[in-house]
Amino acid sequence: RYEQREDFAVVVQPFFRNTIVPLDSNGKPDLSFFAADCFHFSEKGHAEMAIALWNNMMEPVGEKQTYNNFTYGRSKLKCPNTEKPFLSTLRNSGFRNSPLNLEKTEPSVPYWAVIVAAVAGVLVGSL
Repeated sequence: RYEQREDFAVVVQPFFRNTIVPLDSNGKPDLSFFAADCFHFSEKGHAEMAIALWNNMMEPVGEKQTYNNFTYGRSKLKCPNTEKPFLSTLRNSGFRNSPLNLEKTEPSVPYWAVIVAAVAGVLVGSL
């Protein structure tokens, strides 16, 4: 829809698509990333999501990370450089003159996995 615009772009940032619950050193969910309700992110969790979103905006279209590894380190921030001093869009990622596949594709996560994750989240939260 906006592909022909020179002054505006929409880019999907898939950093949360394949993210799983972060685990602690014992292999149990690391609750320090979540608020007291075990559903919403804590300050630490929000900081981690902000880093993942920022890094996704720096990555070229077609090479964006689709998960977050929850390492909680500000040193993993990707920064603009002299070669690419901008946020990555479809055009500046090299797709300007190439045909773009906009067809609907199958989701990378099966629908049942979302249901299992939701039920597991409720069980963990109730414990």
